[in-house]
Amino acid sequence: MTEKQATNTGTPARRGMSRRNFLKVGGAGLAGMSLLGASACGGGGESSGNTLIMSMGPDDTGTLQELLDKFNKQHKGEFQVKYRVMSSDTGQYFDQMKTEFQAGGGEVDVIGGDVIWPAQFAAQGWITDFSDRMKGKEDQYLSGPVQSLTYDGKIWGVPWYTDAGVLYYRKDLLDKHGLKPPKTWDELIKQAKQVQEAEDMKYGFVFQGSEYEGGVCNGNEYIATCGGHILDPADPNKVVVDSPEAVAGLTVMQDTVKDGAAPLAVSTYTEEETDPAFLGGDAVFARNWPYMYALASDPKVSNIKPEQISVVPLPTGPPNPTIAATLGGWNFLVNAASDMQDEAWEFIQFMTSEENMKYRAVKATLLPTLKSLYDDPDVVEAIPVIKLANESIAHTVPRPVSPYYGDMSLEMAEQFTKVVKGDSSPEQAAQSLKKGLEDIIEQAQ
Repeated sequence: MTEKQATNTGTPARRGMSRRNFLKVGGAGLAGMSLLGASACGGGGESSGNTLIMSMGPDDTGTLQELLDKFNKQHKGEFQVKYRVMSSDTGQYFDQMKTEFQAGGGEVDVIGGDVIWPAQFAAQGWITDFSDRMKGKEDQYLSGPVQSLTYDGKIWGVPWYTDAGVLYYRKDLLDKHGLKPPKTWDELIKQAKQVQEAEDMKYGFVFQGSEYEGGVCNGNEYIATCGGHILDPADPNKVVVDSPEAVAGLTVMQDTVKDGAAPLAVSTYTEEETDPAFLGGDAVFARNWPYMYALASDPKVSNIKPEQISVVPLPTGPPNPTIAATLGGWNFLVNAASDMQDEAWEFIQFMTSEENMKYRAVKATLLPTLKSLYDDPDVVEAIPVIKLANESIAHTVPRPVSPYYGDMSLEMAEQFTKVVKGDSSPEQAAQSLKKGLEDIIEQAQ
């Protein structure tokens, strides 16, 4: 899997069908698509007494297969691990796993799962409780990934690699105009308009405002950086998106467009549109994932050079300014129906060891979840954005951790995009979203 595919957190680089429309395909249609995917990936008849099946999306870097080969060589005569390649569309991957679980568990033992999956699977009893195995190990990992695995007071997997939303800016242009990178949303709006006008640029600020999972990540950040939440962290069945802090975050999101810092077109932007807008030299600021920094070194896709840009944490806003970035990334989960629980744990320990996590960080430029690797000079050299965005990575916040997240995501995506477009006021969107999320919880219980 490429870093870009990994960071899109449910939104692959290219998709023929939006996640919202895909989830509207119900019953036999959904099951048929999922089962067809399972067949195409070689699902039938793979499992055997000494073969552990691991699922994950495509790995274009080759590093995942290299580690699997290394593990299998070390464990020859014991058990072997087979890589089942899943769809790069994490929405389709999720629904395929869901269909297999509903049909009795399927043949996958270890699941490379999106950070938004654990609660949804754990609530159904489909994945293994790792609380005992992880006891005393939690502090070795960044807190955000551990939070994403925590549901009902238990830990349901092991963090693998991570991601975080960050603010890119044209360092050369801010220096030229005597400006420091913005620490508040108000400062960003003013600077974006000032530099855009002075340099005759197309855009001041671009971000992902389209109606999809990436838009949910952005909306979650606006709310979090103003001190708000969508669900009460202490009670995932309590919706608090109508709080003054959450409404303030939605107001900031709307104001970036309303005040002219960002174009209305961001209501259709995914990562695919953000990359060329910023790297093409048309925008002063951009909210995106760390992968974009590496693209600046490729003259085929970037008109600007790495030394012209820099990265800082996302700005904050009143009433409760909070450094925050939406958590992305992947965890290891284990099928509760697997009869290879100990083998799965042994394999996961191998993959998440400091040595092997460092290997993928350096070779595939994936952000590690082990805290110790953020001081490793080889990792920092391979992923320069770590040094620039360390504060963002350390302050990640998960999207709502709920067994009903799939339905909630659709509601959030719709309301957040309405705010960006100006079709709803922040207050109206917050009230609509509160009712929508409460209805989802009530109907599911």
